[in-house]
Amino acid sequence: MSSGQSVLTLLSASRYEMAAGSCLLLLLLPSLVIALHSSPGCKIRITSKGLDLVKQEGLRFVEQELQNITVSDLHGNEGQFQYNISQVKVTDLQLAFADLNFQPQQHLVFNINNASISLRFRRQLLYWFFYDIGSINASADGVHIYTVLQLAKDEAGRLKISNMTCNASIARMHAGFSGTLRKVYEFLSTFIVTGMRFLLSQQICPSLEHASMVLLNSLLDTVPVRNYVDEHVGIDYSLLRDPSISTDTLDLDFKGMFFPRVREDQELENHAVEPVIKETERMVYVAFSEYFFDSAMHSYFQAGVLTIELQGEKVPKDLEVLLRATFFGTIFMLSPSVDAPLRLVLQVSAPPRCIIKPSGTSVSVSAFLNISLVPPDRPPVQLSSMAMETKLSAKVFLQGKALRVQLDLRRFRIYSKQSALESLALFSLQAPLKTLLQLTIMPIINERTKKGVQIPLPEGMDFTREVVTNHAGFLTVGADLHFSKGLREVIEKYRPVPTASAYSSSQPTEPSLDPSSL
Repeated sequence: MSSGQSVLTLLSASRYEMAAGSCLLLLLLPSLVIALHSSPGCKIRITSKGLDLVKQEGLRFVEQELQNITVSDLHGNEGQFQYNISQVKVTDLQLAFADLNFQPQQHLVFNINNASISLRFRRQLLYWFFYDIGSINASADGVHIYTVLQLAKDEAGRLKISNMTCNASIARMHAGFSGTLRKVYEFLSTFIVTGMRFLLSQQICPSLEHASMVLLNSLLDTVPVRNYVDEHVGIDYSLLRDPSISTDTLDLDFKGMFFPRVREDQELENHAVEPVIKETERMVYVAFSEYFFDSAMHSYFQAGVLTIELQGEKVPKDLEVLLRATFFGTIFMLSPSVDAPLRLVLQVSAPPRCIIKPSGTSVSVSAFLNISLVPPDRPPVQLSSMAMETKLSAKVFLQGKALRVQLDLRRFRIYSKQSALESLALFSLQAPLKTLLQLTIMPIINERTKKGVQIPLPEGMDFTREVVTNHAGFLTVGADLHFSKGLREVIEKYRPVPTASAYSSSQPTEPSLDPSSL
């Protein structure tokens, strides 16, 4: 083979390898996309109507923060005049024109226009041998504040305000003077008002930045991320990705996975249908996929608590008589243990599965029922071990912030694991065992699910007027929001305690009344 032919052969082989690699990449691309985009078990949508409610509560919070603005003392001299302005306090705010809007892709915009701020501060003036002291009332008009909050997921999977930009300006400021040297103050008003206008405008954004980055983030810390539901299981509500914001909605994708406390690092793969929220009529929507409920039942199964035992007097009398009659031959051969108490052990054999359809929600359960005699001071004697297949209907509802499930027995079947003939003999137990499940077992199960699990909302915020809607593979809960506690109340509850040095440095100093200090 010539050298030219060898080169052509190598080039052809190289092209073939590149084509094969491209085809392999195309085949793997869908799985890579799926891996990068994990499906949420729980999704929350806040609509513009919900944002309007947040705006009303947020305005009260902003007013309270701006009323606590600390302005530095203003002092100076003009010829023989020396002046000192101190103890500046905000006495009133009018934030009539304010709005809170969504801004794609991750932002909230808080805009205040044409607001007014009323102030009162202390004046001291020294002119030659004349000393004057009193107070001044001032007003800042045409106040404009434009704030943009960026929302993001932090390392723990919690929603946070990750960044803030703020612009504040004051169009006009007026001051009213009184006292013996009123004319002098009017002469100096240009210096005083200009200085106060500058100092006040410089304090607005730092105050709001502290309110957002520190105080509001402390409120978001009250949203449960990974916490325990009870002594057996916990739930992971960590965000899978940054929030998605459109002009009308804010969508949050949560992992929504339960885990057994004995294996907290256990991960259950999510193969369920991803919830899709299309509605925008209510303030908030919460969607749960089948994975959310499956992971709960899988975790309880892994924790080994899906077992119920009835023995002695806990076994209904009618059922006990029927069981003793059914297994009379076996019991008769066990003399002298004929009068030993019966024990029924119902044990789930595999993690139950949840099925959500537009027509309703159901749970499929497979279990074993072991019936034994328990003679005193002797090992138990098994009379029968039968398999059970049940289908439960599930009513899902919200109460406050707790998601609860009420279960009811829909279908029930028992059969022998040994033979078809024994299954036929057990047919007479079908009706009484179903009654046992309905009257004895189901109340125990519903009592365990009565507490429910908390939905990831901040403390002080609750759902009202909830409506549950079933879809194929997931369900949604549409609701309105209600503040059971004000933002200030919750924030003060979790506000970090300042250190002594920080506290003393943040307090304004009292002005001196001694003219010699001017």
